[in-house]
Amino acid sequence: MKTDFTYKFKVINKCNFCRTDSSNFKILGKRMNCSQGKNPQNKIGISTTVVKCNNCGLIFSNPMPIPESIQDHYGVPPESYWKPEYFKVDDNYLKNEMDWLNKLKKIKAGMKALDIGAGLGKAMVIYEKNGFDTYGLEPSITFYNKAIQKLKISEERLLNMSVEDADFPENLFDFISFGVVLEHLYDPSLAIEKALNWLKPGGIIHIEVPHSKWLIHKLINSLYSFRGMDYVGNLSPMHEPYHLYEFSLKSFEKNSKINDYTIVDSGYWVCQTYLPKVFDFPLRRIMKATNSGMQLVIWLSKN
Repeated sequence: MKTDFTYKFKVINKCNFCRTDSSNFKILGKRMNCSQGKNPQNKIGISTTVVKCNNCGLIFSNPMPIPESIQDHYGVPPESYWKPEYFKVDDNYLKNEMDWLNKLKKIKAGMKALDIGAGLGKAMVIYEKNGFDTYGLEPSITFYNKAIQKLKISEERLLNMSVEDADFPENLFDFISFGVVLEHLYDPSLAIEKALNWLKPGGIIHIEVPHSKWLIHKLINSLYSFRGMDYVGNLSPMHEPYHLYEFSLKSFEKNSKINDYTIVDSGYWVCQTYLPKVFDFPLRRIMKATNSGMQLVIWLSKN
């Protein structure tokens, strides 16, 4: 994994999602440019400050580390970014999401879908199988090439560009997905604004993002604090998987007033604990009961 990146550090004066100023930011701690483990104070590296917007619950680094090129982060061999099993398109892949979408908007053959941050194109394959006329955006040249070579995604349907640079006609798509994408973008609110412009009236946008109230991060942060360290487990702005933001439901409620959309539905995926398996059963039950799972799922429509 490449580590010799050159960054510029941008001071954030307003929350990206609710536009409140920095007087409403709460400092949570530091985040290093590597996996921190139990003893981050013994590791060599650089760190940035992690803050939380008290108005909407958005968590982000401030200053924000921005690499010279997006390819510095994502122009890596896909095999180094994903585990081997990720390269298989299982029949049950995205089944829960497709079932959920079908309840919100009946899927009909020929509807147009856009997958933003398509990666290897796995979701595009599933959308096609569900009857969508599917397009995708993927800014990483290595991920894009792998999608074309391995999953045989059409070069005419998958564009090698970012959502910031993309341009589609207004009211084109019935369904747009940001599956684990917004947390990687430097201006996620702008990305939602653009997607809403491309969405048909009555269409649905699917968003899945890291949850700012994930129980495991709270436990890790409490452990650091108990040991007198000002580090946190939130985010990974300078190492894989390069998460820049964590979101709460309130983040989207506040942003909906700015970008003029309606939250149609929301929920949480418990996902993994990343702790010894002996803790999995009790912690997963707690996360499910308290809506403190790892992933927040938002479904929205344009007003």
